Amino acid sequence: MNIYENIIPINKQEAELAFSSTDVEKICNAMVSIAFFEQDWKWAQDKFLSFLENSNSVVSGLAATCLGHLARIHRNLEKVKVVEALRTQLNNPDIAGRIHDALTDIEQFA
Repeated sequence: MNIYENIIPINKQEAELAFSSTDVEKICNAMVSIAFFEQDWKWAQDKFLSFLENSNSVVSGLAATCLGHLARIHRNLEKVKVVEALRTQLNNPDIAGRIHDALTDIEQFA
């Protein structure tokens, strides 16, 4: 059974606070909120790129997904930079599926 949570908008300051924590759930909730609602797509993109290499595969996998969300929802990102960063993570078996999904979203929407 999947449990879905309402995603609520947060501001950059709230996101930065969550991002600086060690709480994976806070970090992930902030990333999803930012992907859906933040209008500064470049700032969001750079945050997701920084989490793409996180040692926690839940965080790094969600960062890849959120990059795909940016392409799908906002239809804007630095495509060459993001695709290159995603491709460097394709050899990570824990997140390779999410990387492929993000690359597909970027190809289709950006």
